[in-house]
Amino acid sequence: TTEIYTLSLHDALPIFDKHYIGQVFVNLIINSIRYGKEGGQTRIRFRDMLDKILIEVEDNGSGIAKEDLPRVFERFYRTDKGRSREQGGTGLGLAIVKHIVEAHGERITVRSELGVGSTFSFTLKKVNLQEMK
Repeated sequence: TTEIYTLSLHDALPIFDKHYIGQVFVNLIINSIRYGKEGGQTRIRFRDMLDKILIEVEDNGSGIAKEDLPRVFERFYRTDKGRSREQGGTGLGLAIVKHIVEAHGERITVRSELGVGSTFSFTLKKVNLQEMK
């Protein structure tokens, strides 16, 4: 089940490259599904934070071990050492996500607990449409 929450931005839109931020969402959602449990949930939240939007992609899947958290955004790093390439994933998805978010002048973080799930969070700057006129 995927729950999508919307946020009224009161004439403010995030500033971003649609293609690349779309790839961030795709990668995070695919990971959520891939590492989720049967019948699990993925939640996408948008929170208004004055000049930014906080985006959270949360799942109630297998979670990530504490010792793996500092390395999840490294290229080719895989938390599940037993997974082969044939089972899916190259270990590049989260590295790409981090690169795209940082290219937008922002950063991405992860909170996770084994057996409980993970939440990936990042921000995007907003622009006030009234100021652009």
